[in-house]
Amino acid sequence: MSQPGQPLNSSSGFSLTTVQWLICFIAAIGFAFDIYELLMLPLIVRDALLELGKIRPGTKEFTMWFSLLFYVPAVAGGIFGLLGGYLTDRLGRRRVLTWSILLYAFAAFAAGFSTSLPMLLFFRCLVFIGVCVEFVAAVAWLAELFDNPKQREGVLGFTQAFSSLGGLSVAMVSIIVASWAKNEAPSILFKSITLPALQLPAIALPSFLSFLGTIENPHAGWRYLLMSGLIPAIPLILIRPFLPESPAWAAKRESGKLRRPSIAELFSPALKRTTIVTTLMFTCSFGVAFGAIQQMPQIVPGLPETKEAIAKALEARFPAEKQEALKAKLAAEGKSEVDITKAVNLEIRKVAGPIEQSMASHATERQEVGGLVGRFLLAILILFVASRRTLLRMFLIPGMLLMPIIFGYAGTTSLHYLEYGIFVAGLLTVAQFSFWGNYLPLVYPVHLRGTGESFAANIGGRLIGTCFAGVTQWIAVYLPIDEPYPTKVAYTAAGVAFTLYVVNFIASFWLPEPGPESLHE
Repeated sequence: MSQPGQPLNSSSGFSLTTVQWLICFIAAIGFAFDIYELLMLPLIVRDALLELGKIRPGTKEFTMWFSLLFYVPAVAGGIFGLLGGYLTDRLGRRRVLTWSILLYAFAAFAAGFSTSLPMLLFFRCLVFIGVCVEFVAAVAWLAELFDNPKQREGVLGFTQAFSSLGGLSVAMVSIIVASWAKNEAPSILFKSITLPALQLPAIALPSFLSFLGTIENPHAGWRYLLMSGLIPAIPLILIRPFLPESPAWAAKRESGKLRRPSIAELFSPALKRTTIVTTLMFTCSFGVAFGAIQQMPQIVPGLPETKEAIAKALEARFPAEKQEALKAKLAAEGKSEVDITKAVNLEIRKVAGPIEQSMASHATERQEVGGLVGRFLLAILILFVASRRTLLRMFLIPGMLLMPIIFGYAGTTSLHYLEYGIFVAGLLTVAQFSFWGNYLPLVYPVHLRGTGESFAANIGGRLIGTCFAGVTQWIAVYLPIDEPYPTKVAYTAAGVAFTLYVVNFIASFWLPEPGPESLHE
């Protein structure tokens, strides 16, 4: 292992030591489950609101809670993520990275036991805090381990590509748990692989926590999906003892040259333009992801293929005569009309919910494959395209042209067309996240690297950009057209994505090009 203060590999080649492979592996896990956790909420929020709050999509109450579940955790993640960036510069990259992953793994598992919307909101806040801190610590850590610029660019690009594997994983896990919740055999990877049928165990609170309430549907697929976030903690616990601290950060600390990080310094004359432009552009990149791409679970239920699948399933499992029999039984027991309606709707949701989740997850699966292709494409192009502005515009210009077609046309006519379109949308948008992971470490000095990255990623991306999930929902509610709610969401997503791509393209003209100085200076 290299001595503190020396890069782990300063050769001109791309070979990695065992320690470097371990570092890349644990960072890749962090990146993967960063996106795994963020993309989980769009897949579960509809069913969670229906079960925990009895709130119907398209209502103002649904839109309010939808916005809260997206935005309040983003605010918490942005604020504490900025603090985490500061602590990354003060306490070191490794320590902050480790504890952030453990935090969101625990919170994700606990969220699966939620008995109310406030309880779910609380644990999603903890998840976001962990995710926001982890991203900044991991990027700063990796960027400082490699002295060779080409090697550093390649490692940052390819490890961040695992983010899309995280997105693909959450789509596949969502399909699996939606099927296993019904004791059916799930098909994943574009339905090319079929797994055996399985009945997952019922989820129940321990008796000493009964004061928190009861779990109405102990086999709800969205609960299993939330709890799967525990997975990344397992390899982390095993590998952590072998992980070194960033040599660049450790050397400055031991020599007494590590300056105290300062948020105010981000707006000094030398860094003001960098901070403002990168924060704005990070906001736009995240805004497209959450204001358009992550609206898929709200768009898919309105497409003809989904309606047909639900109608067939209801005819087979809960036909009209069974619905009437249930109503008569509950009426004979003296239940009110409101209670009878709720009971019938609950049974309908038990049939329709997993179908909507599964079909939305299949579409998300294609989007994440597109994102994976985009990240690898970015990782390759970044080795050959010197200008960062030019590189970013290679994704922005096609996006401006295609987003209105993908959401405004395909998103309102056919799931088949939308699955092809969302692949392209994922490629063009998700590649930008890898771009920022490579770019930001190059424009901030060591003592400000975590703080600067955190401001752009957490204040711009997580805190402001994520709120576009709610913006799209609110616009859709008040959109003055006579169309079903999912169609309104699709049209709104098209407009939001187009607008943000245009703003990002214009802002790119002010994006500073990184200087030739060493990353470790």
